Amino acid sequence: MSDFPRWKYALVALVMLFGVIYALPNVFQPIPAVQVTANRDAPPIDQAVRQKAAAALQQKHVVAGEVIVSKDGHLLATFANSDVQKTGADVIKDALGDGYTVAFKLQPTVPRWLTAIGANSMPLGLDLQGGVHFLMQVDQDDVIDKQETSYADDIRNLMREKKLRYVSANRNAGRGNGIAVAFRTDAERNTAADAMAVAFPDLNVTNGPDTDGHFVVTAKVKPDKLRELAANTIKQNLGTLRNRINALGVSEPLIQQQGEDKIVVELAGVQDPAEAKKLIGATATLEYRAEGGSDAQAAEAARTGNVPPDARLYYERGTGRPILLSKRIIATGNELVDATSSFDSQSGSPSVSVTLNATGAKKMLDFTTGNVGKRMGVVYVERVVDTKVVDGKEVRVPKITQEVINYAVINGVFGKNFQTTGLGSAKEASDLALLLKGGALAAPTDIVEERVIGASLGQDNIDKGFKAVMLGLALVLLAAAIYYKLFGLVADVALFFNLVVLIAIMSMIGVTLTMPGVAGIVLTLGMAIDANVLICERIREELRNGCTPHAAIRAGYEKAWSTILDANVTHLIAALALTTMGTGAIKGFGVTLMIGILTSLFTSVTLTHAFTALIHGHRKLKTLSV
Repeated sequence: MSDFPRWKYALVALVMLFGVIYALPNVFQPIPAVQVTANRDAPPIDQAVRQKAAAALQQKHVVAGEVIVSKDGHLLATFANSDVQKTGADVIKDALGDGYTVAFKLQPTVPRWLTAIGANSMPLGLDLQGGVHFLMQVDQDDVIDKQETSYADDIRNLMREKKLRYVSANRNAGRGNGIAVAFRTDAERNTAADAMAVAFPDLNVTNGPDTDGHFVVTAKVKPDKLRELAANTIKQNLGTLRNRINALGVSEPLIQQQGEDKIVVELAGVQDPAEAKKLIGATATLEYRAEGGSDAQAAEAARTGNVPPDARLYYERGTGRPILLSKRIIATGNELVDATSSFDSQSGSPSVSVTLNATGAKKMLDFTTGNVGKRMGVVYVERVVDTKVVDGKEVRVPKITQEVINYAVINGVFGKNFQTTGLGSAKEASDLALLLKGGALAAPTDIVEERVIGASLGQDNIDKGFKAVMLGLALVLLAAAIYYKLFGLVADVALFFNLVVLIAIMSMIGVTLTMPGVAGIVLTLGMAIDANVLICERIREELRNGCTPHAAIRAGYEKAWSTILDANVTHLIAALALTTMGTGAIKGFGVTLMIGILTSLFTSVTLTHAFTALIHGHRKLKTLSV
């Protein structure tokens, strides 16, 4: 045993030190806190706002741990428990007014010296930390509306290209009833029907019914195409929600499809369902429109309500000035590739640097080339679903806000890259950039079910999971110590460090701990002792065969290794299958199990070998305590 290499001792020491340091943050539990964010038209949060909130808490005798202004411009107040947190939130909200959004959160308490080296506590899942669960339904009828409207425009363009005269080309009443194109003669109808069938293979083109002496062609989207559109809509909405929630900083969200037209969203740690609904339901985009009339015409339209047929009336954010813009949209946020918040190089005001895709860039370039010296407006469109109580029932009402945030003269030609200014603050520019990068939903999505899992229920699950892990660990440690004596105690030390290293790795890579994950940890502890059982039984067998104690130890580790490796490889394959093909709870169990198998391979063999070498390596032995 004296030939155990020193580099392995060093490796074992480093792994043990790593495990202790990176598992340590999980000892520091997060505390209840209230986060205050300034709304669009409210003054930014500064020391004056902080002092106002702190004074209100003191006046109402609400004890707060600390009230500070964070680096990202939020006001943060911590409290001893959730009851005081709720009272503190009400006091702060009353003191600051409607210009500020007050939300609950859990504030980490990990010391800075640990976070500086990347040591953070494990994020907890919805079942442990509490949070909100939403079931969202995608409006597939809206998909049909958009597709039929698009096909109607395409059919009109086709008729113009083929120089076929038509009376009208409009959608039939009711969703999914197709587009009706009317002609004056039967020959024109037949020619147009053939052209439409060739140009649009996804449409079923049929004759009739004829009306008002006109010959009609009806074009309906094929069922296979509708199913494809529905599937793509779900996928696009899933991607959009993931991008938006990830960009806005909600950690470890669960966003997945359920059925044909529903999406499940779970946000762990979010304690305010109203804020969560605003987060996942809000959509923001920009529309770039040409000037639709002079300032005098806009003022007249706002006074009388008579808007020119080719224009729309908007109002400028902040000033309320009426502005006429063209109905024709030059480019939209849907044609956006990237958006980053920045500051205008000339005025120093907050702005969003926009990059358009090839289609949007070409349209913008074509427009600005022919309209230098004219004005262009940037319309900010936001859709938020508000919840109102009507006759004792909650009713969700979409609220759409459209404001002009920039209306200026086009001084030069631009296309792919440019800046949008006119934003009120750097935070507003940052939020707009994040929402634009998140994209717009392919179809409206309404919340049809919501559940809130309180932090108290999550804490109860944590307590039960902790007791399960400790009970399982204690029973295994006791059984090993009684049956294998000194070697059992060495196995116990290895099993403890197996748990420490497992938690350290999960914390470092950011694995979300859920109840299935806790089950995986308990199973890992039970399986980890198997390797030491094989080693100890091998050593006993070698002693019975007449080997010396040192030879028996060496042979026990060498001969048991292949069996241990085979058993753990099969377990690893099963865990890998659960991780790659499973979702939700199954994946959480598989990830924990896979990491646990890898850590137990090291601690059960290398770590126990190192401790055994330290105890017996330089001693003359007549027997072994095994």
